[in-house]
Amino acid sequence: MEKKVILVTGGSGLVGKGIEKVLETEKQEGETWIFLSSKDGNLMSESATEAIFEKYKPTHVIHLAALVGGLFANMKANNDFFRNNMKMNDNILAMSHKHKVKKVVSCLSTCIFPDKTTYPIDETMVHNGPPHQSNYGYSYAKRMIDILNRSYHEQYGCQFTSVVPCNVFGPHDNFNIEHGHVIPGLINKAYQATKNGTAFEVWGTGSPLRQFIYSSDLAKLFIWVMREYEEIEPIILSTDIEVSIKDVANMVAEAAEYKGEVKFLTEKSDGQYKKTASNAKLRRYLPQFQFTPLDVAIKDTVKWFYDNYETARR
Repeated sequence: MEKKVILVTGGSGLVGKGIEKVLETEKQEGETWIFLSSKDGNLMSESATEAIFEKYKPTHVIHLAALVGGLFANMKANNDFFRNNMKMNDNILAMSHKHKVKKVVSCLSTCIFPDKTTYPIDETMVHNGPPHQSNYGYSYAKRMIDILNRSYHEQYGCQFTSVVPCNVFGPHDNFNIEHGHVIPGLINKAYQATKNGTAFEVWGTGSPLRQFIYSSDLAKLFIWVMREYEEIEPIILSTDIEVSIKDVANMVAEAAEYKGEVKFLTEKSDGQYKKTASNAKLRRYLPQFQFTPLDVAIKDTVKWFYDNYETARR
């Protein structure tokens, strides 16, 4: 049995915790998994990154770590988001090459796709035009992972690849109302509305459509990519269905047992109407994969948030 040492950067975040949970039942013989957090070293430093590789001697790497922020943080600091993510990604891939890591799977984001595009978006369209102006620094840094993967493969034969998940949510998410993503933000709003006896307020009309993936489903797919997926080109990890923000808000209200008014603040911006990502490539590989139904995943996440309210990121 081949011995594998799998290093997960950003291992204490939403996706890392999802992978850790799935491995409780799906770990294979000969695999050692190491989950890093920011306390283990600064990945923007080449020497600190090298020290981590020398300490753990990984054979495989799942690269989840990134400097992330909400819309306004990105708009204020595109240069920081570009430079810091570029440093981190370059260090991880350079050390993986230097230390003869057999495979690296990096995490991209749907925000890398061109702002002006046709839908559904697919893996061939990553570099077809500039990303949205608001977070171009972060988006271009993520795109450069694909460039590095291709050039390391062409020049050195490295097996470096990447995945592009749709909107991920679940336990250990960031539930901050200002800076969190849609579902965790709504869950916290529903909690506050229930506690304070106030209206459950949702920004916008509720009409935009989004694809959401539960963190444990994404974790299973990440593990599959690490073990089985042989292409260098990215693969989109997305669900089969789009759902409106209004339907999501109603699922959150039901899971939180909120009985008051769900109020849509229609004067607030809706953002893009849709960002449909095609999972045709994923389905060619895994036609039978079953995603957790969205209402069930939301119910589980609400329960986790309520049970861990004091320690949850919010």
